[in-house]
Amino acid sequence: MRRSLVLLILLIILSMAAVQTGRRLLFSLVYLLGATLVLSFLWAWNNVRGIAIRRITESRRTQVGRLAEERFVVRNTGWWPKLWLEVRDFSELPGHRASRVITSLPPKRARGWFVKTYCFKRGRFRLGPMRITSGDPFGLFRFSRDLPQTSELIVYPAMYDIPAFAPPLGQLVGGEALRRRTHHVTPNVAGVREYQPGDSFNRIHWPSVARTGRLIVKEFEEDPTANIWIVPDLHYDTLVRAPDAAEWEETLPVVLWLDRKQREEIMPSTEEYVVTVAASLARHFLDRNRAVGLIAHGARRTVLHPDRGHRQLTKILEELAVVTTQGRFGLAQVLALEDLFFTRGTTVVTITASPYTFWVEALRLLQRRGVRTVAVVVDPASFDPTVPPADDVMAELAATAIPAYRVRRGDALADVLTSPLGNSRRGTPI
Repeated sequence: MRRSLVLLILLIILSMAAVQTGRRLLFSLVYLLGATLVLSFLWAWNNVRGIAIRRITESRRTQVGRLAEERFVVRNTGWWPKLWLEVRDFSELPGHRASRVITSLPPKRARGWFVKTYCFKRGRFRLGPMRITSGDPFGLFRFSRDLPQTSELIVYPAMYDIPAFAPPLGQLVGGEALRRRTHHVTPNVAGVREYQPGDSFNRIHWPSVARTGRLIVKEFEEDPTANIWIVPDLHYDTLVRAPDAAEWEETLPVVLWLDRKQREEIMPSTEEYVVTVAASLARHFLDRNRAVGLIAHGARRTVLHPDRGHRQLTKILEELAVVTTQGRFGLAQVLALEDLFFTRGTTVVTITASPYTFWVEALRLLQRRGVRTVAVVVDPASFDPTVPPADDVMAELAATAIPAYRVRRGDALADVLTSPLGNSRRGTPI
């Protein structure tokens, strides 16, 4: 624009001089500059028209430690060649560098490129919008056109393969049937009702069919021994970030391609470790056909009732992808508020980075009611030495005979979660 302004001022001066002097050379210069400005303006304006961009995202869901892949195709739909195009992307995904400069795009031709982004931060991110910028060959004018279309990418937390975790499958405490209907076939029959389209034939109660002459199916109640509640502690006081967390986040996308195996896979903060442990345990139990539920009090209250299967895992991961350590209630308060869900025979797995022991009393009260409890403690002192360690918490849990696991920064979750207080070494997410 500065160049075009200079030429416009020069054009005005030459026009005034040509009119006053009447010299043909000045008139020729006026015509030349005027034609140059007009043609350059039309060229730059036309360059951002007749452009179609396709953005193809391989998957709308990925996971920390994996790649998000996208393919871009820019097509010139007009009859005029494009000397250069700047395609700028304004996505929120950290480390996503999809912007490109395309040179010499002939008419009716297309150019494309692939973008692979290593996902090191969980969350829900916006992909797009985009902006196309181009200009004339002389660099006098520049025009832009915004493409407001956006899409969404969800990055799940990392999950680690855990060979074993308490409670062992063969040592569960029995309990009474819950008065809650379930779509699964369980040993507990709640009653009968008339057949509805979609009901499985193996649920038909033939004695009732013979007695009534209508199709009657059985309803089942949920077996409490299959219910496992995962309760991550998201109170704001439990958030501890390592002093080098900011540096780790800034340098990771660049350095990771060179020394990926030597660097930490999880962001050095208690929040990320708590969420990663919760996701890993959820998959561990669901892979073993257990009914898993989730209770999280972060920025908002989240309750996912126990269920089985891959669909339940997807629900849990979508919640864990966006939770933050902004909760107003500590772990003891959360357990008290959601007390109705913890019936006799269920298992409650708590995950916390609190170095204080007052929440252990809440687990002790649950044990007295016949609820099996397990604690995973993320040691905050391993992230910041100025924070109290979890020694008192581990001693209190041991005195209460509550199975406890201690996780420190850099630990391999597959090792430390296999046996309580086990040794660890670095690991790689699955």
